[in-house]
Amino acid sequence: MLQVFQRGARFSSRDLYNSARLFSASSRARADPWILPHTPEHLASTTTPEDIPPTPLSRPNEPLETMRARLVYQSRKRGTLESDLLLSTFARDNLSTMTEVEMKEYDRLLDEADWDIYYWATGKRTPPERWQDSKILSQLAVHARNEGKVVRKMPAL
Repeated sequence: MLQVFQRGARFSSRDLYNSARLFSASSRARADPWILPHTPEHLASTTTPEDIPPTPLSRPNEPLETMRARLVYQSRKRGTLESDLLLSTFARDNLSTMTEVEMKEYDRLLDEADWDIYYWATGKRTPPERWQDSKILSQLAVHARNEGKVVRKMPAL
C-alpha cells in the first residue's frame, strides 16, 4: 500500500496523509512495565519462590530502647508506601507496649519482603508455616483491617 510519489505527479493532501500514517514514531503497544498493586499480575510477580526464612542480622546485647528506635525506623522506611503506612502506624500504636520477646518477633517479621508482609496482614495470601501462629502478625492483621475506620497518615519520626 506504500505509494511512491513521483516528481510532477499530482496528489492530494489526503494521499500524503494516508501514506504518512503508515510510518509511526511511536512504538508498538507493549505490556505495562509498571503493574498496578493488587492485580493478579502483581500477585503472581511478587510471590516468594520458596519458604526459606531470611537470615536476620545478629545484634547481640542491643539495648531495648535502641531496638525500639530501630524498629520504628525500619517500620517507616520500607520502600513501598503501603507497607510504610501499615507498619509505621502499627509501630506507633504498639511498639511502646511490646515485650522484648514480641519486639524480637516483630524484628524477624520486618526481615521479610514488603509485599509478603502486606499481603499476609491484609489476608490476600496465607502466611507460611513459620508465621501461622504469630501473635504479632495477627495483631498486624487486626491493625490492617482498621475496623475503627481511622484515617491514617505517616507518623513523625
